[in-house]
Amino acid sequence: MGFYQDRVLPHLQNLMMRNRQLLPYRKRVIGGAEGRVLEIGIGSCLNLPYFSPHVREVIGLEPVPRLISMAQREAAGSSLPVTFIEGSAEAIPLDDASIDTVILTWTLCSIPDAELALHEMRRVLRPGGQLLFVEHGRAPEVSVQRWQDRLTPAWKRIAGGCHLNRPIHTMIEGNGFDMAQIETGYMKGPKPMTFLYEGRARPR
Repeated sequence: MGFYQDRVLPHLQNLMMRNRQLLPYRKRVIGGAEGRVLEIGIGSCLNLPYFSPHVREVIGLEPVPRLISMAQREAAGSSLPVTFIEGSAEAIPLDDASIDTVILTWTLCSIPDAELALHEMRRVLRPGGQLLFVEHGRAPEVSVQRWQDRLTPAWKRIAGGCHLNRPIHTMIEGNGFDMAQIETGYMKGPKPMTFLYEGRARPR
């Protein structure tokens, strides 16, 4: 899996995340960011065009070196200061209370220890900061949940550790955040893969 993970998967992820159906979600979530922003799993930097003038700096955390290379090319012409850090969300190399906004876009599904990562996000957020997210995860219908549970073991292997069945809402609330706003529903596509959570949370 080394060649696939290192050479093939980053390009597949980049292509999949360019899906035009994702744009409305991306624009809404990114448009709410402000101040000093930490984007978890910045990937190939596809969110960059949608940050508002209220953002003064973006720090992109990404564990995949090839995606960082793509992101650096994407950000080369931007007037917004962007810094890239190769690292894990389970050990964010930033000071406590140093971030105004944390961004998650289709990322929490693939972090190996998502609960530890959420604790780290809570740690680096300042009091009154915000976590903005759009994520796919566990659907409300039992019949869809069964398919998500069946498909996840194989899907993780081909999709970079992505889980189809994580209960995003309860995971965020259970790890140091209060939900300020949330919307859920299906986007077009196979139901086990398209149930979305979009919202804003505040650190307790």
